[in-house]
Amino acid sequence: MSKAAKGILEASLKEEAERKERLRQALPAAAELLRTRQAGLIAAREIEEFIALNWLEWHGGSLKLTVTGSNIVSQSRANSIKLADQR
Repeated sequence: MSKAAKGILEASLKEEAERKERLRQALPAAAELLRTRQAGLIAAREIEEFIALNWLEWHGGSLKLTVTGSNIVSQSRANSIKLADQR
C-alpha cells in the first residue's frame, strides 16, 4: 500500500472514530428525548446514524433504544458520575 493510500485510510478511520464519539456523546440526550416523547427534536441525520450503528430501532412506528444503545447510555452515565467524583 502506498504512503498516500495509507494516509487516506488512516484519516478515514480517524474521521469515523470521531463521528462515533460525537454520536456516543449525543445518545444520552436523544434517549432522554425519546423517554419524554419528544423524538421530533432529534435531528433526522442523527436518527439515521443511530439506526445505522444499531443504537436505535423502529418498533411499531416509534423509535426505541436497542440493547446496545441502552448499554452505551448506561456507560455514558457511569463515566459522567466518575468524572464528577474526581472533581
